[in-house]
Amino acid sequence: VANEGGKHWTVNEVRALIRIWSDKNIQQQLEGTVRNKRIFEQVAARLQKFGIDRDWKQCRTKYKNLKHEYKSVKSAQDSGGTSKSTKFFNELDAILGHTTMEQTSKSDNDESERPPEWTEAKSEKDSIG
Repeated sequence: VANEGGKHWTVNEVRALIRIWSDKNIQQQLEGTVRNKRIFEQVAARLQKFGIDRDWKQCRTKYKNLKHEYKSVKSAQDSGGTSKSTKFFNELDAILGHTTMEQTSKSDNDESERPPEWTEAKSEKDSIG
């Protein structure tokens, strides 16, 4: 599997990437720049601490793909087609939907600590673009 991104990302690797991405500091840096190599080098270094060996390019590619996937699911939902989904939609919505995500950056157990408003109260916030 020697494609552009190297080996496939596991669910745990993606979760770790999303957890790092959910860090307010990282989000602010990513929002403020297009030249983001240094930011993704930080992300890759933090993944290393979880024992995940990815370089900055792999992190940036995965980030872009997740963002694209999220946006296409989001626009499908907004146009009434809710059948489309992505595995990490709730986590991504917490970041990209600009809801608060304090819990996830501190917890190791996303599933049990997901605030109820992530699932219920999305519709009001989503229309702000």
